[in-house]
Amino acid sequence: MKFDTYHIDSAIKKNLAAEGFKRPTDIQFKSIPSIQKGEDVLAIAQTGTGKTAAFAIPIIDMIHRAKSSKRSFGIYCIVMVPTRELAAQIGEVFDTLSQHTKVKGFALFGGVEQDPQIKKLKDGIDVLISTPGRMFDLISQGAIDVKKVRVLVLDEADQMLDKGFIKDIESVKRRLTQRHQTLFFSATINKEIKKLAFSQVKSSAIRIQISPDDPVSKNVSHGVIFVEMDDKRFFLRKFIQDNEDARIMVFVRTKVRAERVVKALERVDIKSLAIHGDKDQDDRTAVLAQFKNGWAKILIATDVSARGIDIPDVNFVVNYDLPEKQENYVHRVGRTGRGTRKGQAISFCSTEEVPLLEKIQAFLTKPIETITVGKKEYSVIIEAGEKPETVQDLIHANEDWEKNRKKARRNRRKKS
Repeated sequence: MKFDTYHIDSAIKKNLAAEGFKRPTDIQFKSIPSIQKGEDVLAIAQTGTGKTAAFAIPIIDMIHRAKSSKRSFGIYCIVMVPTRELAAQIGEVFDTLSQHTKVKGFALFGGVEQDPQIKKLKDGIDVLISTPGRMFDLISQGAIDVKKVRVLVLDEADQMLDKGFIKDIESVKRRLTQRHQTLFFSATINKEIKKLAFSQVKSSAIRIQISPDDPVSKNVSHGVIFVEMDDKRFFLRKFIQDNEDARIMVFVRTKVRAERVVKALERVDIKSLAIHGDKDQDDRTAVLAQFKNGWAKILIATDVSARGIDIPDVNFVVNYDLPEKQENYVHRVGRTGRGTRKGQAISFCSTEEVPLLEKIQAFLTKPIETITVGKKEYSVIIEAGEKPETVQDLIHANEDWEKNRKKARRNRRKKS
């Protein structure tokens, strides 16, 4: 079945064709008809399988058909998301798919000045994509009116609920005076979160689960290399040099570690960028733009970016540190192998991280392939590496981190 045969407006079909989308993915094929019928939907599908378009396409079509002009008569749909990056990413999808229609979407998030956002809201929008914090700030200020909302989407809903946003979600639902439709989309979900999820949708909700036995897309091949913690930087350098034309995302556990990895690569003339929670929103947005346009091919990220970055041509994901939450493994490796493209994920596992690896494999219900490195090859990689970090290197790295943190605080104070 092709999008040409769907009962959606011709402008949306043209937008889909322009983006190279001819046929729906499994999650789109199963979700779109139910959403068009006004049913609640609880959908679990792998990352990179087109979940955003699965709800954006029918929502844009419904709003477009209901309007007689481009003038907005109130927010029709709210999409709640856990991170700023995800809000911006979904906003881009709505902008792309709603071209030449009567639908106006807007991505709202904290870390930037409110006044331009309030002006945009006053001009009128149909779809609000937002993180809870900034949305509730502007609701309390009277800048957002949710009385006409007919659709509530919870995207990456497991993280929303896991982060304790359940009260925010319930608060929004209490404010929705119109009969509304709830759409719950995520890549992973555990039993505890599933109970909370079911409490947010009607008992008659359509439940869709794509490839439940393997949460990682079949487009992604993944393996693990056993590397001691202090040797990881040498293996990363070797991996990057062996794949010098590739676009690579490297995930680390902490903000400090992200900056240290950037510095370690810098010492061997490898240019990289870091993105993490201590950078202000303007810096984070700039870093993503530079990574997308190819200014730097290496992005060092904490789990703040495990969701919400949709860059189609990421060739490799490197788990420099294994994630402490096994679900985050799925979201990390889902940054590659998106759509119809193939991707590869490599994890570096130190001795102390073996218990984390075991939890990840239990979550995946199968072992991750071990990439064997012989003792001689291991020694060669270490010997070819840079000199170990000195105490002075560590001091400089910590000073840089402190400067970035103070800068971020100053910027937050200016914008609050």
